[in-house]
Amino acid sequence: MDAPPVPRPPLRERSAGERSAGQRTAGQWSDVVSAFVRRAPETGVASGGHHNRNHVLPLPEAVARAVSGEAGAQVLVRVRRPDALPVVLRTWEREAAILDAVQQTVPLAPKCLVSGPGFAIHSYVDGVPLSQLCENGKPVSGPVIKALAGLMAQVAQVRREALPSSLPRNVKDGQSFLRMLAHRADRDIRQSNWADYGGLFVALGVSADALIRWAERVPVMARRPYGLLHADLHRDNVIVTCHNDPSSSLASVDWELATYGDPLHDLAIHLVRMKYPDFQWDEVVNAWAEAMRATRPAAVNGLRRDLPHYVAFERAQSVFPDVMRAARSLEESFDQTSLDRATAAVREALAGAAEPLGLADVPGDAVIERILYRWRMSSSRRDVGPRTPIGWEPDPRVPEHPDFPRAAVPHALRAEGAAPANRVFKGTTHLNSVVLVEGVDFPVVVRRKVAEVCRREHSFLSEHAVLRAIERSKAEVAVPRVLALGTGYRDEPFAVHTYAGRWDIDQAPGHPVHGLLPREADALVDQLRALTGVKYKELDPMAGGGRFYSWLSEQLVLLVGDLPGESRQLARSLGLPDAARLREILSRHVVSDREPALLHGDLNPWNLVRRDDSMALTIIDWEMAVVGDPLYDLVRHMHLTPTRSEIRDRMFRRWESVLEPRFTHDWRQDWRVYRDIEIVRSAYIDLDRLVTGAGLEAPNVRRAVDSYPMTLASATAALGLPARSTENPYLALALR
Repeated sequence: MDAPPVPRPPLRERSAGERSAGQRTAGQWSDVVSAFVRRAPETGVASGGHHNRNHVLPLPEAVARAVSGEAGAQVLVRVRRPDALPVVLRTWEREAAILDAVQQTVPLAPKCLVSGPGFAIHSYVDGVPLSQLCENGKPVSGPVIKALAGLMAQVAQVRREALPSSLPRNVKDGQSFLRMLAHRADRDIRQSNWADYGGLFVALGVSADALIRWAERVPVMARRPYGLLHADLHRDNVIVTCHNDPSSSLASVDWELATYGDPLHDLAIHLVRMKYPDFQWDEVVNAWAEAMRATRPAAVNGLRRDLPHYVAFERAQSVFPDVMRAARSLEESFDQTSLDRATAAVREALAGAAEPLGLADVPGDAVIERILYRWRMSSSRRDVGPRTPIGWEPDPRVPEHPDFPRAAVPHALRAEGAAPANRVFKGTTHLNSVVLVEGVDFPVVVRRKVAEVCRREHSFLSEHAVLRAIERSKAEVAVPRVLALGTGYRDEPFAVHTYAGRWDIDQAPGHPVHGLLPREADALVDQLRALTGVKYKELDPMAGGGRFYSWLSEQLVLLVGDLPGESRQLARSLGLPDAARLREILSRHVVSDREPALLHGDLNPWNLVRRDDSMALTIIDWEMAVVGDPLYDLVRHMHLTPTRSEIRDRMFRRWESVLEPRFTHDWRQDWRVYRDIEIVRSAYIDLDRLVTGAGLEAPNVRRAVDSYPMTLASATAALGLPARSTENPYLALALR
């Protein structure tokens, strides 16, 4: 049988007068107290979280006199971690003031004996953290759940007058309070760390405005009386004491994040951070409601309707501290075990935030691991010890470029991981990081394919081969140059291109998202003419056999047939034909054969970068390049880009005048056929994006799906099918 614990001398409760005197004494005894705090890491039992290190040790006699404590009593020395990330919402700087305010209402809360710059000495709450008795994810017993609910109800009863000054303003309802929280989180957590971590978040698919956009969607909610909130009540911060009665055996510690506001916020934080099994959530909510009804009945107003919004906020804002802490952990330890642990933490954070933040695609473990690896290996603005060489394997298909030696590639890869958010661009299929490389007098782009993306439209030519063919032809087409091609960590392919944006790489590149200016329209037509001079046989020896429209329409039929079952079923419900019927309809059209040429294949506005010289536009992202009818490239551009009728007519006139007749004959009778097939293509592809959520973070995709009702109506008209009502319930499902 275990021996009974040795009793410890209790700490004496001090009066207000003694507390003031104690503070003055602490000032007089500052050297004694400071020495005690400095020795704590060496002499105490250490624990703690992200913000503090906690040390449990007996109170020396000299310090006891300074703080009006009892010599030999166990105390908790809390030392603020100087390297802690600023990733929390903090209402009050002094935890001591919060503990003073809760003493009468929450008797088991610790007492602050003395505090100073970066440290505090608290009374020791004797017991075991709940996390040691019941780890995260495991069910919590019913009596403990009721005790925790009672504890939150107890906290909410702390009088407003007892709290420190500078209370958050008492906004009128839950919606206003939650929007205020979201803006504070964006300012204090996201913005304050964006310079160091923004590029990492963009690579992971989290945009800078994610929280603000979420806040705009918060609906009207009920009004509840404000109260004190612990705001960090999880298993590590709950101490199970030696009392036999569960209702009075739980003590809450670590009050530094306490705030004042809607009590539902405290419940949501508790639900998420306690990591209850899903089946226990209703039990916890019911226990909380019962405890609150007994003390503050109005606190449960709108509980079932409004709680999900607070839970969504907790998960949404948590993605920022959780990802940053996971990345920061790799500075302390960088081996496969720590990388696996950080990868799992990031995946969990992204999965939790995916729904509230509208993250279209949560990367898999392999993608997250590679992103974290690149971020850690950059180390350009972090002191993480000696740099590990970055290895890579050159692709023999691209020889060393005279303007970019292979020795420069590792420097580009290292700079890639440290690229700030405004230099990282994530599209539907590629992640592009703009970097500067020492010894190279122009910016470059490290370009990687987004691994999990499922693009319905297939690629037929290799982008690097197309760009090199254009460069060799010396055609007057403004395109990036391929500087390097290879594989790096985990055999992930990458390419290094010249950068097509502004010379000042901190300014975002300009795109004609609202349509081309007249000089840009002329320049684009001139570049399409120049493409006819590129020797396409080097890229596709089998090209040039004619019947391009037949090939194009069959590719669309195959695309429709390969759509997931849910997308095909919804398409039929909306009046779009299946693959066999679509083939029959499209085969009714006959299009003249024109001389083929190299086509870009995807001239949407975000693949056109504005420039200040006579070329006007640089054409990027050539992965959809194909050999075919030059008319198709022009018409597809007009479909993908807002094009005023006068600009359309201007481009057709110039196109007909600058291209040889073998490329343009019969265009007037054929261009509408290409326009209609592109409208039909968009109807299927955009519907699939709405169903699957794929690529929705890309601006061109977002704009397309936002106008889907119009696209659907145009597509059914182009196919000669009856129009469906815009109030079709299946359409509402697609746009949910």
